[in-house]
Amino acid sequence: MSEQPSAGTASPSGPLAGLTVFDLTRVLAGPTCVQMLADLGAEVIKIEKPGSGDDTRGFAPPALPGTEQSAYFAGANRNKRSVTLDIAKPEGQKLARALIAKSDILVENFKVGTLPRYGLGYNDLRADNPGLIYCSITGFGQTGPYASRPGYDSLIQAMGGIMSLTGVPDGQPMKVGVPVADLFAGLYGAIGVLAALRHREITGQGQHIDIGMLDTHVAWLANQGMNYLATGKNPPRLGNEHPNIVPYQVFATEDGHIVLSIGNDPTFARFCNAFGLEHLLADERFATNAARVANRAFVTDTLAAVLARHPSAWWLERLEDLKIGCGPINTLEQVFADPHVIARGNLIEMTRSDGVPVKLVANPVRLSETPVDYRLAPPMLGEHTDEVLTNMLGLDEPARAALRRDGII
Repeated sequence: MSEQPSAGTASPSGPLAGLTVFDLTRVLAGPTCVQMLADLGAEVIKIEKPGSGDDTRGFAPPALPGTEQSAYFAGANRNKRSVTLDIAKPEGQKLARALIAKSDILVENFKVGTLPRYGLGYNDLRADNPGLIYCSITGFGQTGPYASRPGYDSLIQAMGGIMSLTGVPDGQPMKVGVPVADLFAGLYGAIGVLAALRHREITGQGQHIDIGMLDTHVAWLANQGMNYLATGKNPPRLGNEHPNIVPYQVFATEDGHIVLSIGNDPTFARFCNAFGLEHLLADERFATNAARVANRAFVTDTLAAVLARHPSAWWLERLEDLKIGCGPINTLEQVFADPHVIARGNLIEMTRSDGVPVKLVANPVRLSETPVDYRLAPPMLGEHTDEVLTNMLGLDEPARAALRRDGII
């Protein structure tokens, strides 16, 4: 596990150092986008509602050990400074606009039409800050018949088709086990921001980025989306089997299960020759990948009987020696204990301002010259309100006390 200090005064060193993000996001899609920018060096001012904050602060148990902070919140909110500010009140809106005037990027995931009511829509801000990059992440985008609807991950997975593709053939449609619709929307949002930064570098002009979760979901249907467009037929649910490659799936072994991934005909021939299955190569149903896909059930049943003869470890050792794609099906305990995961530094530890160490999943982007840095542990609610309002807006203690008394911060 990589250990990283978490000093509140640490200066960012990543490629986005010097940029400031005004963060009006909560839950997962928006915070994922902003955490990526933060990890890459941007200073982030996370605006939270006084008294309650980001909804995910309440998504517990579980909480991080030694804290009351939800694990869910911690997973998408490091490297951010938490400022409590009520933007529903005119004085809060005034402070927000003052902070935005000193920011390069604004990311928000309110429902369409909400922020313009507070004078914080893109068209409200662009005249005073023409270089502002304003990224909106919503369920269905800013236009279209569904634009006003709220967006939730499971809803988007259902409407976007992935549930029709996931699960066993005779079972229920199944969502993916993590909120992939949220995560992809956040990552596409970060890509959009980076592209807009390049445009601004050349022209000085900011722009509005419109990210709809359903749009991004349709975009990552990938080979299955193309399979439908090529044939006009809905792809069936195949459980753990691949729609275009056979064998490329889970197989039961003598004592458990493994994944066997044979991606081409030469590899299949090597597999057959290594395990006494040369006779299958003379059978036209096994001769090519296209033939194996066409005879999926027969091929799968034939190989299932072979894989069941030996334990998982026996197969994994021999398949790895043959450079044939294979792997165990790990629990999360096994994932975080995996020597490769450890060697790659995929688990980090940061220290909160109260001295409590917390474990987090590392950013996977590896940059040789401007690596990701970890400066701030996931913040406590309003932890940085005084610091930010003092340093960015010059508000003294009496002014801040008055704002607190009025419920603005």
